[in-house]
Amino acid sequence: MAHAWMSKLRELYEGDSDTAHRFRYGLLYFDIGTIMYVVATSFTAHGGIVPAIDVVIGFFILVDFCARLAISEQKMRFLVNPISLADILAIASFLIAIAGGSAGFLRVLRTLRLLHTYQLIDRLRADVPFFRQKEELLIASVNLAVFLFVMTGLIYATQHRTNPDISNYVDALYFTVTTLTTTGYGDVLLEGTTGRMISVGVMIIGVTLFLRLAQVIFRPSKVRQPCLICGLTLHDPDAVHCKHCGTTINIATDGAY
Repeated sequence: MAHAWMSKLRELYEGDSDTAHRFRYGLLYFDIGTIMYVVATSFTAHGGIVPAIDVVIGFFILVDFCARLAISEQKMRFLVNPISLADILAIASFLIAIAGGSAGFLRVLRTLRLLHTYQLIDRLRADVPFFRQKEELLIASVNLAVFLFVMTGLIYATQHRTNPDISNYVDALYFTVTTLTTTGYGDVLLEGTTGRMISVGVMIIGVTLFLRLAQVIFRPSKVRQPCLICGLTLHDPDAVHCKHCGTTINIATDGAY
């Protein structure tokens, strides 16, 4: 019985059937819904029905985490994976009812899952033409948005009790964006050594991600078409031959308009 259940789980998470693909897309929609919920509740008081919804979400994330752990061939490696560690912290923040407290920012770690699990990128390439065409731009945008969201939550959690300049998530978001873009108005500052170190992290990592996004936006677009001889993946949209080995490549196009 246990072996049969394990086979079903492995098929759902790693298989290539239509059911497996629908299941993994369902997990993606759940992740997106969770992120939207975290964003929405970040700007509200965590009373009323919010704690109950937190527990329900935390339970589903826990079930998903346990299923992925069960089918993992290297369980210790799975547990120390950064995405898994982020999931563990997110599960704790949902289930232990600390989301409204000082550790509430841990819920935003759920965003680290987006576009990094369930062989998602491969499926999006196969199923969504727009993703194939704009893959680098979309991934760079998601990575920047995730960093922005996580740092905003961290700044709010560490500053809102002692810093009068950070009274809500909007203040934290405002500081993060102005620092990341090097605008630096100076009307909002982080206090203490911890605040200064967070500011350094935002400037170094954030600016790097921001420049990466700008690079993707302004450089000439490429088409993903692996060369059968040398393996070069990205080519100019109108390329006829591979730039590395000269082999003829067949890039699908819609033709001239």
